[in-house]
Amino acid sequence: MRWDISSHVPDNSFEYFEKTLMTDNGFREYDVRWLIGKEVNPNGFVVLGRAYGTFALEVLKEKRVVVGHDFRSYSQAFCHSLIIGLLSTGINVVDVGMLLTPMLYFAQHHLNTKAGLMVTASHNENGWTGIKVADGLSSTLGPEGIQAFKKTAKQGVFREGSGKYESYEGIFDAYVADILKGGKLRSKHKVVLATGNGTAGRFGPRVLRELGCEVIELDCTPDWNFPHHNPNPEDVAFLHSISAATLKHGAHLGIGLDGDGDRIGVVDGKGREIFADKLGLLIARSICPKHPGRAVVIDVKSTGLYQDDPILRQTKANVVIWKTGHSYIKAKVAETNAIAGFEKSGHWFFNEPYGRGYDDAVVSAVQLLRFLDEADAPLSELVDALPKTWQSPTLGPFCPDEIKYNVVKGLIEQYKKDKEAATLIGGFRIKDLITVNGIRFVLEDDSWGLIRASSNKPSLVLVAESRTSEDQLYDIMEHIQKRLDETGKIGKYDQQMPKRPSGK
Repeated sequence: MRWDISSHVPDNSFEYFEKTLMTDNGFREYDVRWLIGKEVNPNGFVVLGRAYGTFALEVLKEKRVVVGHDFRSYSQAFCHSLIIGLLSTGINVVDVGMLLTPMLYFAQHHLNTKAGLMVTASHNENGWTGIKVADGLSSTLGPEGIQAFKKTAKQGVFREGSGKYESYEGIFDAYVADILKGGKLRSKHKVVLATGNGTAGRFGPRVLRELGCEVIELDCTPDWNFPHHNPNPEDVAFLHSISAATLKHGAHLGIGLDGDGDRIGVVDGKGREIFADKLGLLIARSICPKHPGRAVVIDVKSTGLYQDDPILRQTKANVVIWKTGHSYIKAKVAETNAIAGFEKSGHWFFNEPYGRGYDDAVVSAVQLLRFLDEADAPLSELVDALPKTWQSPTLGPFCPDEIKYNVVKGLIEQYKKDKEAATLIGGFRIKDLITVNGIRFVLEDDSWGLIRASSNKPSLVLVAESRTSEDQLYDIMEHIQKRLDETGKIGKYDQQMPKRPSGK
C-alpha cells in the first residue's frame, strides 16, 4: 500500500513514488534527519505532516502551523509534501517560505502559534534533509517528544480534515525590525560575513548593514551545491576561508553563519579563529553584571574557563553544564531562567531582555557587535585578556547510529577504571568525570577531553582543552583517538587536528 511505511524502497524506481520510505534512525535525539532516497522519500514527509498535524491538534491544541524551509535544491518539494500531510488533518498551514530556522521560531511568536515545522538539514552535507519540530514557543521536541512523534507517525492513526493554506510573506521585514529595535551601532565595524552560499546569504547582509556595519560578503551568493565549503562554523576549512578574507580586507572581524542560520563562527581581526564558547564567556562577562544572580548554561563541549571566571563568580552567575543540543540548551535556559546559553558549536541562546531563548546566529552576530561597540576595544584584545587555554576543533569519526551509544558507554566504563587506577593522561590524573552527555574527563590541572555520540549523524564527537600547553592538548586528543581505534568500531574522521606545531 502507498502509505505503509517501509525501511527500504529502491531508488529510481516506480516504487519510490508508490511506497513510503522512512527509516527509524531518522528520529534522532532532538531533530528528525535522513538521507534522501536511502532513508526517506516525499511520501515519508506526507506521513510526517499527518503525524505532526495530529500532534498539534491533540497535544498543542493548535489549529494553525507555521512551516518554512531552507535553501537546498530539494527542500521546497519536501516542504510541500509536509504541507499536504498537515492539510489532510484539518490543520491550517501558514507557509512562510524560504527562511532561516530562527526566523521560523520568530514567526511562531509573531503569528502567535505554538506549532511550527522547519524543513532543514542544518549544517549537514547535501543529500540530507530533516525537520526541526516545535512543541511550543521557543521550544523544540526533545528525546521523549521525538519518540512520541515517531510512534504517531508509525502507528498511522491520524486526524482527518480539510485545512486551509495561507502564504505569508512579511516575516523578514518584521524580523529585521525586531532585531534592530535597539538602534544602530555607535562605531562602523568592518565585517566579513560568510554564509557558505547557503540560506543566510539571503538575510544576514541586510541585517548587519542596517545595524551600521560595513559588510564584505564572502560566499553569500546562492548556490545549493555549496561549492566552496559546507556552511558549518565548526568546519576548519570554512573558518580558514573567513580568516583569509578578514586579513585580506583588513576587517575588524569575520563572522560565519551555518546552513540554517542558528550557529555562528567568528574570526578576530588578526585572523584567529575564536571558538564560540570563549566568545560566549566574553559576552557572559558583559551581561551578567547587569543581571546579577541569573544563570548561564553551557554545553559539555565548552571551555572550562566558565567554572572559575572571577566576574561570573562575583555576580553570582550559576554556571550550568548541560547536554549538547539546541533542544536541550533551550529547555535548560527556560527552566533556569538563565540570561543566556552557549554551545561550542556556535548555538547561542539569549533570553530576555536580549532574545526569546532560542538559538539565532543573526541575533548572536548583532549581540556580539553590540558588545564590541560597548567595549570599544578590538576583539583580539578582549580574547587575549582571557586566561590562556589550548582548544581542539570538534572532530567527528564515523560510527554507525545503531552502535554509537554503546561505544560511548564502553568508554565511560574505561575512564571510570582510569580514575580509580590513577592513570596519567597528558601527564595528570583524572579528578572528575562528567557524564551528563557522553564522558568528559577532567584532569588535575583542569584540562579535559570529551567523547559523546552525535545527536544528528552517525558519528562520535571529540573535543579537548588543555590548561597547560599545546603539546598536552595533542597528548589528550591522541589518547582519545587511540582508545577509539582500539574499539575497532569507528571509521573516517570528518576532519583532523592540525599538524602538531612541535613536530612530535
